[in-house]
Amino acid sequence: MQTTNAVFLVRPASFSYNPQTATSNAFQTITALSPAAIQAKALEEFDAFVAKLRSEGLQVQVFEDSLVPVKPDAIFPNNWISVHADGTIVLYPMCSPNRRLERQQAVLDWLEEKKDFNTIIDYTAYEDEGRFLEGTGSIIFDHPNKKAYACLSPRTDQGLFENLMVHLGYQAIYFNASDKNGLAIYHTNVMMSIGAGFSVICLESIKAVAERQKVVAALEAGGLEVVAISLEQVAHFAGNMLALHTENGQVLVLSKQAFDCLTIPQKQQLEQYATLLPMSIPTIELIGGGSARCMLAEVF
Repeated sequence: MQTTNAVFLVRPASFSYNPQTATSNAFQTITALSPAAIQAKALEEFDAFVAKLRSEGLQVQVFEDSLVPVKPDAIFPNNWISVHADGTIVLYPMCSPNRRLERQQAVLDWLEEKKDFNTIIDYTAYEDEGRFLEGTGSIIFDHPNKKAYACLSPRTDQGLFENLMVHLGYQAIYFNASDKNGLAIYHTNVMMSIGAGFSVICLESIKAVAERQKVVAALEAGGLEVVAISLEQVAHFAGNMLALHTENGQVLVLSKQAFDCLTIPQKQQLEQYATLLPMSIPTIELIGGGSARCMLAEVF
């Protein structure tokens, strides 16, 4: 299946602006708020986010971040791990040293207790070579069609992406994408999302016509309706969505900022496939430079 009904999240202990990631993440913003105020606001947003997911009937596991060592981006666990329906767990090489500290043995122990997972593919050693591939930030999976998409960046190594897809048995489709200032988009999941029946994607970020046509052809061949968003909408996290399913059907988790910037026709397109589930996470988006999808690690 394209979607799951189970996710895990990490409740942050030291959420803050991360200078180690700011060079490649243009979404991060420094504010005048005190560290205590930032943390308090992030926790308020996080707890409301979790409560809303649970109210929809989703299975939600929450892990607590530790105070030491300090991990400003622990709230975004999808970058260091992915969990697959065939029993495979993938551990990913992270670009920023302080993000490598986010890997939690408690998560692996929890998965082991479920006894559904029997293979670990560990790519973390590539950090020593300066080669990175940051989980489902870097990779958008189309599970039913066994395809995976990635925009190349300092955090998404082409060779590692292709090698991992050979291991997983997926076709690797890579391309280059840039923001409105011409900078490489740091993670694929800020400009692209795939749910059952559709793909949200910023086609104008893919400047090379041949690459753009290749991506559209691959999506349409998989039976996915393309919902195009603009670079301006990407700047408001409209590409950073995650489709999940409940007993009542597919839901699409996104931030309130992303929801508000979508046009009525775009919402109508998406509502053919899923119930839109907007979340208010302005502090997390502004300071962390990530949005709703980044907070969610799927468990298939």
